Amino acid sequence: MTDTRPPLDETQPTDTEWSYETAAVQTGIPRGLGQTVGIPIHQAAAFQFTTLEEAQSEFQLNQGLSYARLQNPTVRALEERITALEGGATTVALSSGQAATLTAILSVCRAGDHVVSTASLFGGSAGLLNNILPLMGISATLTENTPEAIRAAMGPNTRLVWAETIGNPAGDVPDLEAFAAIAHERGALLGIDNTWGGVGYLCRPLEFSADIVTHSLTKWAGGHGSVMGGSVTVGTRHDLTRNPIYTEGGENSILNVRGDAALAWRQRWFGAHQLGMTLAPHNAFLIAQGLETLALRLGRESETALALAAWLGEQPQVGRVSYPGLPGSAHHDLARKYLRGGFGAVLTFEVPDPAAFLARLRVIRIAPNLGDTRTLVVHPWTTTHGRLPEAARRAAGVTDRTIRMSVGLESPQDLQADLAAALG
Repeated sequence: MTDTRPPLDETQPTDTEWSYETAAVQTGIPRGLGQTVGIPIHQAAAFQFTTLEEAQSEFQLNQGLSYARLQNPTVRALEERITALEGGATTVALSSGQAATLTAILSVCRAGDHVVSTASLFGGSAGLLNNILPLMGISATLTENTPEAIRAAMGPNTRLVWAETIGNPAGDVPDLEAFAAIAHERGALLGIDNTWGGVGYLCRPLEFSADIVTHSLTKWAGGHGSVMGGSVTVGTRHDLTRNPIYTEGGENSILNVRGDAALAWRQRWFGAHQLGMTLAPHNAFLIAQGLETLALRLGRESETALALAAWLGEQPQVGRVSYPGLPGSAHHDLARKYLRGGFGAVLTFEVPDPAAFLARLRVIRIAPNLGDTRTLVVHPWTTTHGRLPEAARRAAGVTDRTIRMSVGLESPQDLQADLAAALG
């Protein structure tokens, strides 16, 4: 069928009708004579004004370019691309996934407030909730990944419900729509770490009534294991009218002054302007490059992960295998509801002697990262979750025999052979 849509120009960087793959390679690149075919790197600390009035307006509204801690053209192009892929309204890109999580939480919480989160979390997120937020007067309750547990943990001062699209490393899947309903009826927001969802490729939480979506762009967005970054994306349907942060101050309240852009404005003000967790333009360029092949990579990796999970489940030396794509997984039905294009590239399994198993690997590498083109394994009990109390580790789905594997782009046959040799 002939495409009758008008050509894009510099003020129209994307089209909501584009497929994921098209948006991943086209968004953020203007058209026109002399324009680059790709996103250029703007390595600059500050941007010029021609008049006092221009400078005053920009510092009040923050709609253009002033100082690279707040905005940079390369970072902005990446933000546009992430927003398109997540189906959101606005994105702020930051220096790491941990910076994105902190920004998302502080955008709706202050001293005296409360967060309810699933316990099956990345160890760094659990540490942030348990160790850092209390220093700011913000309390957190980590609970089971079920609507019933989330509802029971809600309090009058709960401002945010937090979960991961696929729990790290448990492989459990939250009921996004149920979590959103519980949060919204209490005036709270739902925030989802969608890192394992692959920047909207496997899941778009905003389509299931989430309000805030974060990413460690270090993972599948970059894809090459050579750069760090994070992002926070918001949609348009969040309700801030019951959050005092946004309503206090009458006519001068954030909500009254900023309107629909209030949440996104506070996130950029907090994460970039005030805390200075700025994403470097060269990092933004590398991440944007990675996004262009994310669909190809994560689709292939998800297929391999499913095949390896099924094979590992048949090996007598292997204990519990956790992967939401397996029909026998307790989370398979929710995974089928919320995930598309695959069930993710990460699985966990138990071996009797993790040290001996890891020492025998020759293709798969031992490294604490995810979403690399190379297959990586780690022993969460002693590394990513090693600083958590034992009860918290077990609540996250970790035992002393658990191996977490992030599947890369190697031949599935080579990976299976390497696992077989390591299992003995």
